[in-house]
Amino acid sequence: MGVLARLRAAFNRDAQITTPEELLAAQRGQRTGGGVLVTNDTALRHSAVWACLRVRADLVSTMPVDVYRRVNGVQVEVPKPPVLVNPGGQQIGIMEWLYSTQVDLDRAGNTFGLITERSGVIGPDGRGLPARIDLLALQDVTVRANGATITKYVVAGVEYDPWDVWHEKQFTVAGFPLGLSPVAYAAWGIEESLNAQKFARDWFGGGAIPLAELVNKAKTINKAEAKVAKEHFRASVANGDLFVHGNDWEYRPIQAVAHQSAFIEARQFGLTDIARFFGCPSDLIDAAVSTGHITYATITQRNLQFLIMHLGPAVTRREDALSRGLVPGPRYVKLNRGSLLAMDPEARARTLAARINSRTLAPSEARALEDLPPFTPEQLAEFETLFGSPRTPPTTATSGATG
Repeated sequence: MGVLARLRAAFNRDAQITTPEELLAAQRGQRTGGGVLVTNDTALRHSAVWACLRVRADLVSTMPVDVYRRVNGVQVEVPKPPVLVNPGGQQIGIMEWLYSTQVDLDRAGNTFGLITERSGVIGPDGRGLPARIDLLALQDVTVRANGATITKYVVAGVEYDPWDVWHEKQFTVAGFPLGLSPVAYAAWGIEESLNAQKFARDWFGGGAIPLAELVNKAKTINKAEAKVAKEHFRASVANGDLFVHGNDWEYRPIQAVAHQSAFIEARQFGLTDIARFFGCPSDLIDAAVSTGHITYATITQRNLQFLIMHLGPAVTRREDALSRGLVPGPRYVKLNRGSLLAMDPEARARTLAARINSRTLAPSEARALEDLPPFTPEQLAEFETLFGSPRTPPTTATSGATG
């Protein structure tokens, strides 16, 4: 039975369900015994998981948040409500809040928070819009639902109505009240990689398998004789002394499997495989790719490809959730993607010059993009001294009919 089918079965049985990765982790723990149990927390021990979550959350959380509305078809920026400045109160600013929620969305498909304050602005549901949202740990939240409709949230044993809880989700499927968890679906790959990591740690710590073996080539020895030989050998080598024996004993160091190329290749493949689940190209987390390297003409092209194919859709979904839940219509929230598409100085200068020459950007707007004030009369006079007065292209007059 698949992960989603097991979740649906559990949900239909008692109308109560935790986030998907917790149920999967419990079932996998029963089956794998002494292996690494993959949960939201243990998955972070894997460098690929940590790196993918960090890259995506870093970028989303540092995108400037703006609020707009359309006036006569023109997008006009309007003041942000306090919840988009300090959503968690004075101690939690918007960047930290966006980072934490993006990590939960990318690893668990869901993020939760208690709405502890409301503004005087009435939202579509007839209640005041949230003015403060205190984020919740994933493991503290359980949901109860009727089909795809959540009826109650249970936080540390306390029940809350849906309008008292901020709930964003991604990786959704029809008829299911929660977003699907990448950690749950990547659990096999994460578990395999973590077990290999644990094996290598135990190996080099001397705890995985014996580091060497003593073989008696002359006869078969019983347990008592083996114990005496072992203690005699250990006593000799413990302080760097010599081990003296006849021609009946042979010492064989066991080959280090953790050094073999197949073992190293398997661990490297795990990085790329896991990166796919988390929507982060493996080259961005310093993992090897199948061709050995990926070359882009410019950093801007690389960032643009990442934005379009991987991060952009998640940003758009977040804009929609923030717009519907935190600002009154017809206002809407935008995360400024331009911060991700920062160009090198030469490429940026060419782009601005092209836009000015094509009359799609005014010189004063270009200066503002560079965080510079408009030109002063003195500066314009300097340009005129150096380059002369700008020439105005002659106009062609239409001659009238002559008789």
